[in-house]
Amino acid sequence: MVDFSWVPRSPLEKALVTGAHGARGIEAGVSLTEIRNFDLVQVMARRGKAAELAKAAKARFGVAAPNAPKAILASDATLICSGPDQFFVLSKGGKHTMPTLVPALSGPASLSDQSHARVLISISGARARTILAKLSSIDLHATAFPIGAAAATSMDHTSVTLWRGRDRPDGKAVFNLLVFATFAESLWHTMLDAAAEYGVDISHSEELG
Repeated sequence: MVDFSWVPRSPLEKALVTGAHGARGIEAGVSLTEIRNFDLVQVMARRGKAAELAKAAKARFGVAAPNAPKAILASDATLICSGPDQFFVLSKGGKHTMPTLVPALSGPASLSDQSHARVLISISGARARTILAKLSSIDLHATAFPIGAAAATSMDHTSVTLWRGRDRPDGKAVFNLLVFATFAESLWHTMLDAAAEYGVDISHSEELG
């Protein structure tokens, strides 16, 4: 009998090559960073239970869950709106996984572990908005898409959840993107092509922004 070994691997393991890409001799205008080893649970209110879920979520996270296209920062998690009466719980370190969230939220909500079903990519830099504008129809100007704004949209015919995180220490905007794992490599190459003319710095990280 053949022995199998199940080792989690990033869907971008082959496509992601760290370092400088695209235009050279200039400061990289775009940073693309894959965030690895995160916990992601989707929470969807049961029929007629939205108000009860909101109350349970507030008790669990200490902040109100988003009821509009927003990403809300809690002390140890980010709550990202993924549709009407539903949101993602993004965290690290096993604090908010299925075993820990089910007792608190499964009464008014259905929960689904998406940790290995999605890829999380951080896009930042002086040209971050420019390359995203090539791929998305959303107005990402700071006045239209401020810190904490979120959207369920599509890029290159691929469904994504996009939100703006806190700015980098140098003041450059940071955008975060969740994409289904099976489409991640295709979208990654598209983003690289879109960013190449501005110079791209590629990396991966174990830290949430």
